[in-house]
Amino acid sequence: MRLSLLAVGRVKSGPERELVERYRQRIDGIGRTLGLGGLDIVELPESRARRDGDRRAEEAAALLEKAGSSVLIVFDERGRTPSSEAFAERIRRWRDEGRSGVACVIGGPDGLDPKIRQRAELVVSFGALTMPHQIVRALVAEQLYRALTIIAGHPYHRAGHDDS
Repeated sequence: MRLSLLAVGRVKSGPERELVERYRQRIDGIGRTLGLGGLDIVELPESRARRDGDRRAEEAAALLEKAGSSVLIVFDERGRTPSSEAFAERIRRWRDEGRSGVACVIGGPDGLDPKIRQRAELVVSFGALTMPHQIVRALVAEQLYRALTIIAGHPYHRAGHDDS
């Protein structure tokens, strides 16, 4: 199963890009041991349409085209806040069902077209705060890596364990 992070807009060189790249490399390494491909990061250009709705619609069409038949996980402040364990379990289940891929979607500055949310099998929120998209990318990459470590039984994820 292939993993991808599809995002509208580009992240400039700097610490955020470096952090995402570090998690991408970690995902590539552990993913092979779990029957998963690496993480593809796809940056799509922001629409130049004049109206907000038109921009969202154009970006949605590009995102859906890139996602293909992959399961869509959309990151939006109006989504659910699953635990890392529950997030990992969803990814494990999709892998075990033989799904072709999981595409994590981050919209542009105008947000996401409703078509994207409707197509999503999971809409995740990191909270009600509005966050810069480059930070959301780092959070998504980290949570994907954390999910894979949970699936693998790797000690990276230690939350919820009683060591006393």
